Amino acid sequence: MNSIFLENELQSNIADNINLSTLSIPSVRITDVIDIAIVAIIIYLILIWIKNTRAWSLFRGLMVIAFVSFLSYRFHFYTLTWIIEKTYSVGVIALVILFQPELRKALEQIGESGFSGIADILNVEKSTRLNYNSVRYIVEACVKMAREKTGALIVLEHNVPVGDFISRGIVLDSVISTQLLVNIFVNKTPLHDGAVVIKDNRIAAASCILPVTQSNLSSELGTRHRAAVGASEQSDAYIIVVSEETGSISVAHSGRLSRNLNEKSLTNMLNGLVESKTVNTKLFKGKGQKK
Repeated sequence: MNSIFLENELQSNIADNINLSTLSIPSVRITDVIDIAIVAIIIYLILIWIKNTRAWSLFRGLMVIAFVSFLSYRFHFYTLTWIIEKTYSVGVIALVILFQPELRKALEQIGESGFSGIADILNVEKSTRLNYNSVRYIVEACVKMAREKTGALIVLEHNVPVGDFISRGIVLDSVISTQLLVNIFVNKTPLHDGAVVIKDNRIAAASCILPVTQSNLSSELGTRHRAAVGASEQSDAYIIVVSEETGSISVAHSGRLSRNLNEKSLTNMLNGLVESKTVNTKLFKGKGQKK
């Protein structure tokens, strides 16, 4: 009986406190819809831009920091919270510095192409890994160029996008073949100077300029090897180098250089990329290069 009385009393109080005549559905103007759509498009464009550049790895790192920040506030980690608060005070400047190359590239693209530049950012194709036929063509080309002592530099994109490398070269978007790779690097041809970038199982670009490492390498290593190590420091790509002086084949990854690879070891390494497995890191011992 008491429970029924309490329930009736509660319903009465709720009815008294809620005046249905004062309730109204907020009006939505067409400008509000346009405003929300514009913001959504801008956010989408930013995410697509980040996804297609090296900024994606930096963005994921920022997400980890944001998650740690949430945990520190939630569980009252006072020391960690103090450090994060001090970091946030210079966070905007740090972001501008970290993303400066990507920001400049995006603004230049939009400024030069207008709306078509935005369309280029939206033009995203599904990523395709190397297949075994492509590996065979790449290895055959490298072995042939090594035999003829033709210098070569080939970047194989892995997980981190290398769009910033492609933007520094001449776009090809060609099927991978032994003959094409060899012809590109023939001395005094228009595209031989620079690197070939392979992305989504296609030759994306040629004559690409790669950043040169500032690390101390052996004096016998030339500009190609230094550029390969430098590019591997800024991405998780695998960069194949064929020496013009000795004809040796090397592969750079994570700032390390594995030298004097034969056809079998190079094939096994690239097959690891096809199978989406971790490449045998025993080839990359310590810092610098393996002799």
